[in-house]
Parts: sequence; structure tokens; C-alpha cells
Amino acid sequence: MDTILAVAERSGLVEEYHAGAVAVVDASGDVVAAAGDVDRSFFSRSAAKPFQAYAALGTGLELPAIHLAVACASHSGDPVHVAIVEDILARFGLDESDLRCPPDRPFERSDRRLAETGDVSPARRYHNCSGKHAAMLAACAVAGWDISSYPDADHPLQQEVARVMADVVGDDVGPPGVDGCGLPVWRVTVRGLARAFSRLENDPRFWTVRDVMSRYPMLVSGEGRADGLIGRWTGGIAKAGAAGCMGASVGGFGIAAKAWSGSGAVAGMGVGLGLGWLGVLSPAITRGLAGVTAPPVLGGGEPVGRFHAQPVLESM
Repeated sequence: MDTILAVAERSGLVEEYHAGAVAVVDASGDVVAAAGDVDRSFFSRSAAKPFQAYAALGTGLELPAIHLAVACASHSGDPVHVAIVEDILARFGLDESDLRCPPDRPFERSDRRLAETGDVSPARRYHNCSGKHAAMLAACAVAGWDISSYPDADHPLQQEVARVMADVVGDDVGPPGVDGCGLPVWRVTVRGLARAFSRLENDPRFWTVRDVMSRYPMLVSGEGRADGLIGRWTGGIAKAGAAGCMGASVGGFGIAAKAWSGSGAVAGMGVGLGLGWLGVLSPAITRGLAGVTAPPVLGGGEPVGRFHAQPVLESM
């Protein structure tokens, strides 16, 4: 039977039950607290972006810190995000037409601002994965690899991503799927994803990526979004992925959560359960992360209830 991580209450009635799994691992990659099935496979989705960025740097690619942060991002499409994507491309003689992510619109807050200017057409630069795609194109330019086929699973860059993912997860990550942005996406478990984020914190090879994610959490995410807020309030790093997964590292520990319902809100709550187990949720941090650890349920645009996390983590 699946473990329930969170329930959602609306107007006094619990109407949603979200099953999932959470794991906390130490610097050695050993699980120290867990709940649910931490060995069930799922696709890592955008939680893999720190390791995709690391693979791109392995070609000899050099990027300023804020550009590398956006390479790790599922960004909101804020003007600063888009400007950095355009600058990554321009630095290597590339342009938006080289991107293979689908045309899209920014997240709602930024999209409203753009629409007021008359900009209403989807564009590749607005896709939340455009920073990753731009960095991969730049890496191909540095390495002398074909840029038109960079999303193919057998491309040298994607093969390097697969090698890095298998290394940090500590297990086989294939066969790949196709992510929403068109790139290969690799299989993980909650245990493996937590181990990967522990490596970000504890393995010096990954400290360049870790440092920019910790320093610029809102470039890696966007205002008001769970992973950015976790980074901002804890000083660690967090990276959400589609379909309800998230990885984080704080204080030398790796945390991963997966909501089997696909709820991103519940994935953030799962990481919050891990933070609580680690004892890092001071009263101030708890207040700052209230929208992550207990998101409101809205009715008519106003709060009419709340998600409630279930205290399910057990020490191993």
C-alpha cells in the first residue's frame, strides 16, 4: 500500500490524498530517513538539470555564474532569465533558431507583463528549459559537435549526461525517455535522486554547479516557486522536476521526494518533511516556507483550505 505524504482539505473536507516517497541520505549516500517506496523508478525530469549542466561544463564550456545558474534552471521566463538565455547563445555565435525546445510562454506572472506589451506569441526563448538548451548548444560549439542533433539520445553530449547520471545516482538510469522539452530523460528512484543531490553537496567536482544554485535560487527557479524558496531560506539548493519530483541538498544531506499523483506542491512538501527531519526548520524558516510546507487551497481566488503534510518519515 502506498504511503500518503499529504492531504488537501477544502472547506473543512479532505478531498485529496497524495501518495509518494521521500528519502534523506547522508554524505556516504546511505539512507538515514525514508517514507514510502524509495526504490520505484520514475523519470528525473528537470531535477536532473544540475547534472546536465555539469556534463556541459565537461566539454570545456565556461559561463559566468549567473549564466550557469540559468543553465540549471526551470526558469519562470522573467526578463532576466530570457536576457541571459539570449546572451549565452550570442556568446557562441548561436541564436534562438538553434534551440530545439518547443515554443512556449513564460510562467503566468511574467506572461501577464509581456502580454501587456503586445507580446503574445510563443517563443523558444520563453520555454522554462531554454537555459539548459542554450548551454548544451554552447557546449557543442566548444566541443566541435553537431548542434542540430544535440537532443538525440546517441549524441555525445547526451551520452555524457547519461554517464554522469549513472555515476551520481549509483545505478542504471536507462533506457531514456523523452522529456517535455524534447531532451532525453533518465530513470531514477527516490533513493537514487537523494544520493545524487548528496553528491552535489559533498563531491568537489560538483561545487561549481552547487555554488551558483545556492547563490542564485531565483534564477534557478522564479519568484514564489517552491524550489527557489527552499534555496533562499535554507542556503542549500533544490530543483523541482515535472510530474511531482524534487531533489535538494542542505547541510551535507541529500533529500528527494516524489508524489505519485504528479503534484509539484506535494513534492515540495515531501522535501519539507526531509528538512523537518534534519531539524533545519527554525521558526523563521518555517514562516518563510509556509507556502511550500502547507500550500493554501484556493476557492474563488481566496484561501479556503490547505494542504497538510503527514508525519511519515522514519529513521533508518
